[in-house]
Amino acid sequence: MRYQRVLVTSLALFLVMLPAASASAQDEEVQHGPGFGARFLQALIDGIQFGVIIAICAVGLSLIFGTIHLINFAHGEFVTIGATFAFFLNVSPSGPGWHLVPAAIIAVAGGAVLGAFVDRGLWRPLRARGTGLINMFIVTIGLSLLLRHIVLVLYGTRPGSFAQYDIQKAYDLGPVGITPRDLTVTLLSVATLLGVAALLQRTRIGTAIRAVSENRDLAEASGIDVKRVVSVVWMLGGALAALGGVFFGLVEIVTWDMGFKLLLLMFAGVILGGLGSAYGAMVGSLVIGIVAQMSTLWFPADLQYAWALLTLIIVLLVRPQGILGHRERIG
Repeated sequence: MRYQRVLVTSLALFLVMLPAASASAQDEEVQHGPGFGARFLQALIDGIQFGVIIAICAVGLSLIFGTIHLINFAHGEFVTIGATFAFFLNVSPSGPGWHLVPAAIIAVAGGAVLGAFVDRGLWRPLRARGTGLINMFIVTIGLSLLLRHIVLVLYGTRPGSFAQYDIQKAYDLGPVGITPRDLTVTLLSVATLLGVAALLQRTRIGTAIRAVSENRDLAEASGIDVKRVVSVVWMLGGALAALGGVFFGLVEIVTWDMGFKLLLLMFAGVILGGLGSAYGAMVGSLVIGIVAQMSTLWFPADLQYAWALLTLIIVLLVRPQGILGHRERIG
């Protein structure tokens, strides 16, 4: 019954939005421009770029949930802090005025330090006191609000762009176009995700992370230092969130609430791929990004996030454990 109510609500939302969307599609057909095939390929390219950026941010969120079962609502602020810290080093008059590349590297390192600091200063003491997951989730909401408003005070409400790679001429690759900046960001994002996969599969710390995610008690009984693994996961999650923030700010714009706006899509990617699965977060985020961009071919761009979330609902109705998740018996 719960799933049926969700489906009915979704269909009602679809019927409400359909007339406006159809009118928009008709207006687009009147206008002269590229053919549908070219626009389809362009939206697909843009969706892949958007999806891999979401995936970089969402992998850390998934790893944190997999190791300590914490839904980190403050993860979006890690994304924002990475982008705004790189902006300070690159653009701000009070900053050193570094080139974006070293500024991004320092921002990623700062994200790793922030993740380790938050874990050791906040989450580890709470876990030692036996704080429940619901209480810790509420703490993440408070931490998110605190960090977001600290960024607001320090950065301000005015959007900004990085000093380098701002305006570029697009490469014409047949029917589609892509700027060197966007192409580089996409390739670096894919390389980062492949690096994370190699880390999880081919290194001792990656094996330990997977073991803790599968069964924390058994991993600890096998001699794995669970506290160290959790610290590494927080550092990795903070670094990936900061890198994703730099990439997202580079292809879009840097704002004080950019991570919060991206957080819902990160959760959607993690849930769609399968809770606690890093590979599931990658696949789910890619699907979310492609659906969000492809929906603009038929519907207004303001609704692209809604269609991505509707896709999440439909997939979970068919496969509740997510794309790469495993069925679990409860009770």
